[in-house]
Amino acid sequence: MPSADLRSRLARLGFVEAATSPVSFDRWPAGGVIEVMGTRAALGTRVSVTAVVPAPAQGETAIAAAFEELDRLARIFSRHDPSSALSALNDAGRLLGPPPELSQVATRALGLHAATRGAFDVTVKPVLDLLDARLPAAAPTAAELAEAAALVGAGHLRVTPAGIRFAREDMGVTLDGIAKGYIVDRMAAVLERHGVRRFLIDAGGDIRVRGLNARDAPWAIGVRDPAGGDAFPEVIALPWGAVATSGGYERCYDADRRYHHIVSPDTGRSPGEITSASVAAPDAITADALATAVFVLGADRGLALIDRLPRCAALVLDATGLPRRSRRWAALAAPLPEGIPS
Repeated sequence: MPSADLRSRLARLGFVEAATSPVSFDRWPAGGVIEVMGTRAALGTRVSVTAVVPAPAQGETAIAAAFEELDRLARIFSRHDPSSALSALNDAGRLLGPPPELSQVATRALGLHAATRGAFDVTVKPVLDLLDARLPAAAPTAAELAEAAALVGAGHLRVTPAGIRFAREDMGVTLDGIAKGYIVDRMAAVLERHGVRRFLIDAGGDIRVRGLNARDAPWAIGVRDPAGGDAFPEVIALPWGAVATSGGYERCYDADRRYHHIVSPDTGRSPGEITSASVAAPDAITADALATAVFVLGADRGLALIDRLPRCAALVLDATGLPRRSRRWAALAAPLPEGIPS
């Protein structure tokens, strides 16, 4: 179990204990189907799964199984749990015979590192460790940030059939920017194995959908306002696929929000050109990682990246809250459903 001091620091960053709470279920009849929603605290956020099914028992069984898969995978990917496979890798610098899920995510992370020309990099852990150790008491110096950033470089992460290792000392991996998307995709696969063909999974802004909602319409997804409040700067309609949003507002290390959990692999600093980046993609693991990459790149380079990638679209909000969109984003625009404030 983490120490009291570590638990306090993790709580400040938005994390919760690995111990699970029961899933809370709600049910609504809708025509000839039932809409079942299961909600629970997990992954440092609230995770909800909505299934449109003929009978509530099918939905509840499928949703419970999806949360069991979430818990299993979270125990592999947590960098804060000293018993996780990822922690074992970070402690020793190598891991022979890793869980296949860890190898899959690490391999995908390297592919996305190449696709984003280095903007997405899972080896930024030394920078996050520095921020966690110093803030909010005192900001790290420029020299300290540069020293931590010098340890970053996904090109030194080796993934082979035999195992995973670091090619140089003092490296570290965090999968915070990709593992949640992977878990959401695996939860979707569990729902499908239970015969659920219409669903929405929302893990704190990492969203995966399939089929139409209970009103036989695409799922309406509101992009969160980084400034808070109940308004949604934009609502999109998704009949399938995923969308993820990254923003510095999610987990901050200081009251002024100058330092947050998204950092540039090159400088170690938290980018401030935009306030949020939302990416739609075929699956949640891609959307999750690309949203982080776009935030790091900023509006111009981030949107240019998304326009180069097939079946992807993006919305960024600049420092003043004004939206900028990739070419394909307009096709997702949806009218505001009744009851959602503009």
